[in-house]
Parts: sequence; structure tokens; C-alpha cells
Amino acid sequence: MNKSELIDAVAAKTEMTKTAAGRAVEAVLTVITETVAKHDTVAMIGFGTFEARKRAARNGKNPKTGEAIKIAATTVPAFKPGKGFKDKVAAKKGGAKKK
Repeated sequence: MNKSELIDAVAAKTEMTKTAAGRAVEAVLTVITETVAKHDTVAMIGFGTFEARKRAARNGKNPKTGEAIKIAATTVPAFKPGKGFKDKVAAKKGGAKKK
């Protein structure tokens, strides 16, 4: 599903116009992006958590030459799915997947 299809689905589920649904989807994405960029967390119980995670500096290897390189420390966005989301994805026709 791409962004346009997401907007169409939101419009259908909420009975909003596609224009209004587009503004709503864009607003949600902007708020999540801006919040995580400030190193804050966006937690939606049952869905998941968006956060910024620090990645330590490490040694790597240039795949073309095989030469060792240093990879600088950085901060990356991350998403951790919530229980409800994980259960829905893992569910089969007969119920939730057994562990």
C-alpha cells in the first residue's frame, strides 16, 4: 500500500473526503517525524512506538574493495510494534499463532 492508497482507505473508513483524509494522514506523519526528530517518543498503545535510537560507531567493510572502514555513530528512527499489532499480523484464520 502506498501513501495514496492509504489516504483512500482512511477516507473510506472515516467517511471523510479524500482531501480531508490526505491532510489528516499528512498531519499524523508530520507530527510523528517532528517528534522523533526531537528525540521524543510517540507511543500508541496496541499499535507501537516510534523513537530515535543511537547507533554506536563501528568498524565495517567496503563491499567493493574489502577495505576496513569506520562507520560513524548516528541516530536512526525506529519502530517497535505493540502487542495488538503483532498479534494481528501473526493471526491465522483459526485464531492467533501459538508460540
